[in-house]
Amino acid sequence: MQSVLVTGGAGFIGSHLCDFLIGKGYKVTCLDNLLTGSKKNIEHLLINPNFDFIEADVTKPISSSLLDINYIFHLASPASPIDYQNYPEETLLTNSTGTLNILELAKKSGAKVLITSTSEVYGDPLEHPQRETYFGNVNTFGPRSCYDESKRYAEAATYVYLHKYNIDARVVRIFNTYGPRMKKDDGRVVSNFVANSLTGDIISIDGDGSQTRSFCFVSDMIEGIYRAMFTDGTKGEIFNLGNPDEYSVKELADKIIKLVGSKSAVEYSGTFRKDDPMRRQPDITKAKKVLGWEPKVKLDEGLQKTIGYYKGI
Repeated sequence: MQSVLVTGGAGFIGSHLCDFLIGKGYKVTCLDNLLTGSKKNIEHLLINPNFDFIEADVTKPISSSLLDINYIFHLASPASPIDYQNYPEETLLTNSTGTLNILELAKKSGAKVLITSTSEVYGDPLEHPQRETYFGNVNTFGPRSCYDESKRYAEAATYVYLHKYNIDARVVRIFNTYGPRMKKDDGRVVSNFVANSLTGDIISIDGDGSQTRSFCFVSDMIEGIYRAMFTDGTKGEIFNLGNPDEYSVKELADKIIKLVGSKSAVEYSGTFRKDDPMRRQPDITKAKKVLGWEPKVKLDEGLQKTIGYYKGI
């Protein structure tokens, strides 16, 4: 049985990836310090003999017991705006020192490794939609830079290890993802809007709601991450993973209010947050061509599943 390490495996996307890999017959080790992840996300796996949980910080030396690992998915990092602004130093260290530790583990173990980056490496884009070849428009000295720039560093570190040590690595840039296990107070628009709609609270929108995002349901994202690791010819490649269907934040709020049947009012701040991207849409041509992947879950369907999860908690 082949063994897999998932860092950040108790987080939103990481826990779904652990489920998926267990279902595929892998022996899975989840490494997470639970800073922003939750043991509740993986508690159903703890009784599985093919699952192991290690509570540890990826910025600290990695246990030598993991040198026999075959595959590494590096998802560890605060990822929501509230989380990385509450933990800016931890975010910097996870994506820099933590990524170096994972790349070093890949070098020593010979494991294939997948590094998760983010659409935030594109910043507030001057190119639309964003292709993997776009270098981005990122502020290095602002409230989002702890996340945006440390992810850019993680990509640069991966490039160095690829070309200096010939490790088998690839990078995926994750665009907005949503679904069950998102924390209701994580600052993401989907979680905020759903939670407020269910309680009838005011939905607050930055600016005038004209900024756009493209929302990928978590099951589609997991399939994309899996294919990026296991498809032949992905060594040294970068892939955008996201849903190319683009919606304004106002459209998203209206849709969620309607699906919930909520009486929540929408309130606009009139000002946009500093460095917040005005448009976000992935060009997934490369993922379609190389991985044979594209999202299948439409926004309404995914939102209904997410709303059902929130009603349950």
